Formats: sequence, C-alpha cells, structure tokens
Amino acid sequence: MKKQEIDSFSEVLAADVRESVHSGSASGVTKRREVLVADFPDANAIRRLAGQIKQHTIEHLDKYLEQAERSLTANGVKVHFAWDGASAKEAIVKILEARKAHTICKSKSMASEEIELNDYLTDKGYDIVETDLGEFILQLDNDHPSHVVKPIIHKNRRQIATTFEKHGLGAYNDEPEVITQRARKFLRKKYLQGEVTMTGGNFISAESGRMVIVTNEGNSRFGLAGAKCHIALIGIEKLVPTDRDLGVMLNLLGRSATGQQLTVYTEFVSGPRSAEQPEGPEEMHVILFNNNRTEVLASDCREILRCIRCGACMNVCPVYRQSSGHAYRSVYPGPLGAVLSPLLAGKARFPELADLPKASSLCGACQEVCPVDIPIPDLLLRLRNRAKLEKAGKAAIGTPDMTLWATLATHPTAWRTAMKSANLLNGLPYDVLPLAPLRAWSKQRTLPRWEGGKFRAWMKDRKQGDKS
Repeated sequence: MKKQEIDSFSEVLAADVRESVHSGSASGVTKRREVLVADFPDANAIRRLAGQIKQHTIEHLDKYLEQAERSLTANGVKVHFAWDGASAKEAIVKILEARKAHTICKSKSMASEEIELNDYLTDKGYDIVETDLGEFILQLDNDHPSHVVKPIIHKNRRQIATTFEKHGLGAYNDEPEVITQRARKFLRKKYLQGEVTMTGGNFISAESGRMVIVTNEGNSRFGLAGAKCHIALIGIEKLVPTDRDLGVMLNLLGRSATGQQLTVYTEFVSGPRSAEQPEGPEEMHVILFNNNRTEVLASDCREILRCIRCGACMNVCPVYRQSSGHAYRSVYPGPLGAVLSPLLAGKARFPELADLPKASSLCGACQEVCPVDIPIPDLLLRLRNRAKLEKAGKAAIGTPDMTLWATLATHPTAWRTAMKSANLLNGLPYDVLPLAPLRAWSKQRTLPRWEGGKFRAWMKDRKQGDKS
C-alpha cells in the first residue's frame, strides 16, 4: 500500500533528529501556558481580540496597504510592491546595484526563504551572511529551516560543533557558550563590513508606518547600526491598522512563541536615520510582497493570513513532532504549513502539496494555542475537500475507499442491520485479511472490541420522562 510522503519521511527519520524536534517543540508548551495564565485573567479573550484585529485587517487589506504606503513614504521610506518572487528579487538587485553594494548582512526572514533569496544573490556574486545564529548554521550546512521560530530545531549541539569545525570556526567543541562566542566573533566582522542590511518585519502599523522587528539575539539591531541601507521584505498580510494594535500583537507573540513576556529585542523602525541620529541606515526600502497571498485572500481559507509566525501550532502538533519540519517539503511546516503552503503554491501547483492537509489528526491543539485564533482544523478540512474535488492524486494516496461506509451511512435499513451484526467483527483476524489499508492500520493500532448496537434497543424501552 502506498504511503503519503510525510509518512515515508517520518519512517526513516534519524532517531537523534526526531529527539531534537520532539524535545525542542515540547519545551516551550508548558511555559507558554503558564505565562499566559499568570499574566492575563482571560488569555482566550486577548487571543480572540487579536484574531478580530487581524481578520479585520485582511478583509480591508486594500485600504490598509494604501494607508501604509502613505505613512511609510511620509517617513522617508521607499515603498516597492512585489507581485511574486521574481519581481521581489529584481527590486532587491536594483537597490544593490544603485548603491554599488556587495556585502549584505541579513536577519531571519521567512519571506526571503519563500523565494530562496540567499542562493539567488550568492549566484549573482553577492556576499550575503545570515546573522541569526540558527540561520547562520543552516547557511553553513546549506540546509533549510524546519521551524519558523527555531530554524535549527532538528539539530543538536554535537552536529553544530561538527559544522563549525568543518568551516574553520574552531576545533570541535559542543559547549553552547563556545559555539555562541565563535559565531559572535565571526559575525562581528561581517556587521562592520556590511553595506546593506536585510530584514523581514513582524508588523507594520498602517497608521504610522512604524515597522516592528523582533529578535532574541539583537542581530537585526547590529545590522541596522552598521549598514547605510536597509531593505525589508515583508508579506502584505503583516499589517495592523494602528499603533495601539501593536500592543495586542506583541503581548501575544513572545508568550506564544517561546513563553517570554516580550522578545528580548523589540525594535520599532520608523524610517531611515534622522539628521540627529549618529548611526543607522541613510536609506530604507520596504518591499511589500504578495507571492499568491491575494489568491489566499480570495479563497475560503483566508483566515490563515492572520498568522503572526509564532510557531505555537508546530510545538503542540503530534504530527510535526514525529515527522519534523522538513517532512512538509515547503518553507512553512506544521499545521500552519499544512494550510498555507498548498495555498501559496498557487492554483497550478496546489496538487503538488495537496497531501499536506492530511498531515493532521484534527485534534484541535493547534487552534487552542493559536494567538490569533485561526480555525486551523476547519481550514484543513476545507483543503481536503478541495483536493478531493480537484482530484489531486497525492491527497488520495493511502486513503481507503469509503464507498461501503457511505452506502451504509446513507441507507438507514442497511445501517441498522450492520449495527446488529457488527459484533461478528470481533472474531475477524484483521492482520491477515487481504485489505491493505486495514492491515496497515492494524500494524500500529489495536481495534477495540465492538460493544455498540444497543442504543436503539435502549431508546425503544426508555419511557417518556425517564432520566436514567
């Protein structure tokens, strides 16, 4: 019996990778819950409020994009709109060429991962270095993030020490302090050499044009201090209407991502440096990036655009913990990726990732922890239905034929007969029956004994008003 790609990937996943992903994702779950309960009398109320703010924003995105452009421009920022990856890359290269810049310090940006920006600029001869420690390690290994907040969650310190030794950053030493100091020493030189700094952006206030960048390492702050030009690549869904809304989002982002009350470095960037500021970029560009987001907005899964990239849904997901982020074959893993990745792929490429919505037990834990209350299980079901209607082949792999079930469930007489005789199932040898889906299922699970079929008799004998 053929298996879904994510199941095949999980089956051969190395034990140390599975352990790293499981422990790394589970570590922040309890802390998140404790800090939310301690700090808010009703944490769910603020989650619902944040969800309403983001839903309002995406439903009026045209209005807020125009307002944000006006506010950013008034602050001295040069605003660009990029329809897709190609136009985003073209805009970035034009800025670099105009400044005759060659060296780039880059902070973590999932939008840049969508368009494989590092490889593109490296191929064109630019010297680009990731300054987030996790992303820096991935760049050395020619690897990709497997979590939106903890990009190297799939690695342990022994693997990182080996990478540093391989790339001449010191003899093997897996002490975290040593690894951090070596990265710091290497990156300090790069900050001083950087002509341009590139970042993503967590939020933009349409009201003021103020952009928020959060990090725990201060790397974007170093980049902004040294470079003369700042380029920010940001998805168009990252807007909020007002500065006041930033307070709601920031109260939830750090707590949901890592259990911190606030991310260590929370920078509010209002534009290029003023005449009174001694340091900072003299030129700032914001590239507002679409890449099929308007297609998502037009779909019945538009709620996924509320996402603020905290990664909480990944941390609690039993499928993500067992399979790792790379099993999702896309930039965004976990429950977020199972919804967003097939949609961002666009109509033409949707079938390639149409199996991802199947990578869920629909337990609902992802929605319970989502800081913007995205109904992820509902969205997964909508995408499964879309895959069925569009006859996406990958989504059907490993899915048993439900024709018999559908027949029984839609014919009451046949259903009643089946219920009365279902106790015969208790004597069947499931592990030897020539039914591939059933045999595969029974290899990992034990079917409980059938004890049903008594409800109708109980209901028939029950007297009116009997509460027993």
